[in-house]
Amino acid sequence: MPFWGLQKQLGIDVDTFLLRQSMPQPHGQAAVCHAFEREWVECGHGLGQTRARRECQLEYEDFMECMKRTKLTQRLRTILEQRDRMIKQGKYTPPEHHMGKEEPRP
Repeated sequence: MPFWGLQKQLGIDVDTFLLRQSMPQPHGQAAVCHAFEREWVECGHGLGQTRARRECQLEYEDFMECMKRTKLTQRLRTILEQRDRMIKQGKYTPPEHHMGKEEPRP
């Protein structure tokens, strides 16, 4: 515990993004990434910071993927690039409803 709480005095909290899954949620339902956060916290409990970083790396990566979706966005970007390449080569034509050429609705 720091002697002088700079974060509290400035009104910022750097650590809340990591622990927001454990906070009370509306309607009493668990948050989306709560299970991943719980695994990460349980793995690192009582190990110490240095040892926990080494031994709980997989749990931490799963938790960060659930929070930020970096691997998912990279995968989607790769799929869209491949689709664009296939359209340029003429191997794929998207459906009309993807091109904005659908029948007008009544």
